[in-house]
Amino acid sequence: MAEIKCVGVVGAGQMGSGIAQLAATNGLDVWIMDADRDALSRATAAISSSVNRFVSKGLLSKEAGDDAMRRLRLTSNLQDLRSADIIIEAILESEDIKKKLFKELDGIAKSSAILASNTSSISITRLASATQRPTQVIGMHFMNPPPIMKLVEIIRGADTSQETFIATKALAERFGKTTVCSQDYAGFIVNRILMPMINEAFHTLYTGVATKEDIDSGMKHGTNQPMGPLELADLIGLDVCLSIMKVLHQGLGDSKYAPCPLLVQYVDAGRLGRKRGVGVYDYRKKAGTPSPRL
Repeated sequence: MAEIKCVGVVGAGQMGSGIAQLAATNGLDVWIMDADRDALSRATAAISSSVNRFVSKGLLSKEAGDDAMRRLRLTSNLQDLRSADIIIEAILESEDIKKKLFKELDGIAKSSAILASNTSSISITRLASATQRPTQVIGMHFMNPPPIMKLVEIIRGADTSQETFIATKALAERFGKTTVCSQDYAGFIVNRILMPMINEAFHTLYTGVATKEDIDSGMKHGTNQPMGPLELADLIGLDVCLSIMKVLHQGLGDSKYAPCPLLVQYVDAGRLGRKRGVGVYDYRKKAGTPSPRL
C-alpha cells in the first residue's frame, strides 16, 4: 500500500472540513468534494478561521498555517478524488446514501486507495459490500470537532486487512490523535455507551424527573463531564442522535435502545440542536448560551 500523501474528503460540513483541516495542517494535500458549492465556500471560511485561531494561540506557526491553506483544493466533481491515497467519507448518516457513494468511489479511486467512513454507527462491513475492495474499507470515526478532539475510533469490517488498519491508524496518529479499535458492531465503542446515556437523559426529561438544566448540571457536577447530556445532544444534532439510536435498536435487537418519544418528537418538529438554533435549548436569543425557556 502506497504512502499516504493525498487525502480526499467527501462532505464539506463541520466534520468534513475539520478532517480536511487536520490533513492539510499535517502536510498532506487535500481534496474536499461537495456537490453544494456554497458548502465548499463555508468550509474554506471555517478552515481559514480555525487555522488562524491556532496560529494566534501559538499552536501552529504562520508558515504552517499558510502552507495548510495552499494544500486545500475544492471540487464538486467526484472524479477529482482519483489521485487520493485515502478517501474519507463524511456525509449524511444514512446507510443507503453511503453505500451508493462507496460504490461510486470504488469505480473512481485508484486500486491502492483506502476508502474510509466517518460514520458514527453504520456497519463498515455493509458499506464495504458495495465495493470490489472490501479489504481496503475501514471506519475512521473522528470526534466533533476533529481539529480539537483527541480521539479517532477505528472500526474494522469483516474483511478489512491488517495493512489497511495499520495505514489508517498511522494516519490518525500523524494527526496527533489517540486511537481505539472497535469491531464492527452497532454503535462501535463510543456511541454504544454515549447514546444510551443521552437517550436516558431524554427519558428523564420526558417523564418529569427533573428539568433539563438540573439533568445537565447533575451530570456535569456529579460525574465531572464537561457538558451535560442534553447540551451534548444539541451539539451533536438531535437528528444524528436519533439515527444512531435507531441503528443500535435495529442492530442489537434490545428494547433498551428504543429512542425516547421526546427525542423523536423534537426531531419531527425540526428542533435539531445548535445547527438549527433550537433543540432541547433555545440558542436564538443569546448566541451560544442555552435559554431556560423551552
